[in-house]
Amino acid sequence: MAARASAARSRKAAASTTKDLKDTLWRAADKLRGSMDAAEYKHFVLGLIFLKYVSDAFDERREAIEAELREEDANEREILEALEDREEYIGAGVFWVPQAARWNDIAAKAKAAAGQESVGQLLDAAMKAVGDQNSVLKGALPQGLFNNRGVDERRLGELVDLINRIGFGEQLALDGTRRSARDVLGEVYEYCLGKFALAEGKRAGEYYTPACIVKLIVEVLEPQRGERVYDPACGSGGMFVQAEKFIESHGGEAVDIAVYGQELNQNTWRLATMNLAIHGIRADLGTKWGDTFHDDQHKDLRADVVMANPPFNISDWGGDRLAMDPRWKYGEPPTGNANYAWLQHMASRLSANNGRAGIVLANGSMASRQSGEGDMRQAMVEDDLVACMVALPGQLFSNAQIPACLWFLMRDKSPKGAQRLTDRRGEVLFIDARGLGSMVGRTQKELTDKDIARIADTVHAWRGTASAREKELPAYEDVAGFCKSAKLDEIREHEFILTPGRYVGAVEVEYDPDAEPANERITRLTKELFEQFAESARLETVVREQLGRIG
Repeated sequence: MAARASAARSRKAAASTTKDLKDTLWRAADKLRGSMDAAEYKHFVLGLIFLKYVSDAFDERREAIEAELREEDANEREILEALEDREEYIGAGVFWVPQAARWNDIAAKAKAAAGQESVGQLLDAAMKAVGDQNSVLKGALPQGLFNNRGVDERRLGELVDLINRIGFGEQLALDGTRRSARDVLGEVYEYCLGKFALAEGKRAGEYYTPACIVKLIVEVLEPQRGERVYDPACGSGGMFVQAEKFIESHGGEAVDIAVYGQELNQNTWRLATMNLAIHGIRADLGTKWGDTFHDDQHKDLRADVVMANPPFNISDWGGDRLAMDPRWKYGEPPTGNANYAWLQHMASRLSANNGRAGIVLANGSMASRQSGEGDMRQAMVEDDLVACMVALPGQLFSNAQIPACLWFLMRDKSPKGAQRLTDRRGEVLFIDARGLGSMVGRTQKELTDKDIARIADTVHAWRGTASAREKELPAYEDVAGFCKSAKLDEIREHEFILTPGRYVGAVEVEYDPDAEPANERITRLTKELFEQFAESARLETVVREQLGRIG
C-alpha cells in the first residue's frame, strides 16, 4: 500500500502545465532531430506520447478502482482481482494496458537495458501488446518502428527518460475549470502535429491542415448531434477533432456524432487513429488505409457533413481506370487532375435532405476550363449544388504557397419548413477573404478568431440559420469588396467562373473632402522619389571616393 501511495504521489508531482508539456515534448523531438528527418521522428515522438498517455490513464483508473473498493470494505484478494480485470477499464472508456506495456516498467527497464532487451525492443513489444489487447487500436500503432531503423539507442533511451518526467493528469485551466487528462493530451498532441508540419514542410500536407481553416469549415457547417460526419482524405483527423470541439462547446459530447474517414497513407492513418483515440472519438476509418477513389471503404455512406482538404491537383490518381464510375454525375474528371474527382466523390456522399460539405481546393478549381472542368462546374452550379465560395488569403499553409479556396456545397437551399431558413435556391454566396488574416511568422499567415467569425457569420446571415438568429446577426447584405449573393443569371454571364473577386467588386472608399487630390499626390511623390535618387547617387560617389583612397 505504501509503495502504491508513493507512486501515486510521484505521478501527481510530475503533473505538468500544458505549456510545460508542450515545451518538454518539443525538447523530446530535438533528441531525435539530428539522427533522422522530420517525416520519421514525428512517428517516434507521437507514438511514445500515446503510449505514455494510455499508461497514465490506466494508472488513474487503477487508483480509482482501488479507492472505490476500499470504501466498500473489499478484501485484498477482491481488490487485486478487480485491478487486473480488463472489463473494469474498457467499460470506463480506458484502454487496457498489459503488464509489458505499462510505462513504469518500460522506463525502469530502459535504464537497465544494457546487455538485456534493447529500448527499441521494449517499445515495439509494448506497442504490439496495447494494439493486440484493444480492438479499436488493432493495426493502428507503430509496429517494428523502434528497433528496426538504425535508431540511436542512447538517444531513444534519453527520449524515454524525458517523457517519463511528464504526467498526463487533470489540470486546472486559467479560468478555474478542470480539464481532463484527455483534453490536455489532445491539445498537446495537436500542438505537436502542427510543429511537426512546420518542421517537415511540403510533405506535411498529407496529414495536416492549418487549424484556422479547419475551424472555419466547422463553424460554417455546424455539425449537429446525431449527424454523420465524413472526411475521405482525413489526414491526422483534425476535421473530426474540431467537429467534436464544436459539439462539446454546444453542450454535446464526442459520442453524439458518427465519424467516418479514409486515408491513403499508412503512417498517417495510424496518426489519425491515435489522435482520435486520445480525443475519445470513436471513428470508422475503414479496416485499414486505402485509396478513396479505388478502394472506397464507405460506399453506402450518406453523410450529413462532409469536410476535407484533399491533396491539390494530383495527376496520378488512376482516373483512366474509373471511366463510367457512378460518382461522376457532372462529367468524367480529367485523368491529369483529381480536383473534380474529389468534388464529385464528396457530392455523391451527401445525404439528400441535409447534406452539406466544406472542401479546400486550389484556386484553379474555380476557373479552370481544361479537360471539361468548366462544363462540370457549370453542371454543379445549374444543379444548385454550390452554396458558397470563399477565396482564402495567401500563406495560410506552411507546406504549400499556391492560393487556396473553400467550396461549400449544399443539397437543399430551400427554407426547409420549421428550420425557417432563408430561401437561397438559385443563388451562390461569394466571399473574398483574401484581405483577412495576420502574419504569425516570417512566411505564414493565420486567420484570427475574429476573421473566422466574420466569414462564418456572413454565411449564417445569408442562410438565415438558427445560430444567426441566436446571435441576432443583422440581415444579410452584400458588402462591396467582401461578399455578394449572386443569382444564376449573373454567374452565367461570368461563364460559370466562381472566383469571388469577379462578383464582390472593389472596396468602396469613403469620400474625404480634406484628402490630397490624386494629381497633386502623384506630383509630390514623384518629386520625393527623384530626390531620393539624387541622394543615392551622391552617397555612391562618396563611398567610391573613400574606397579609392583605401586602395
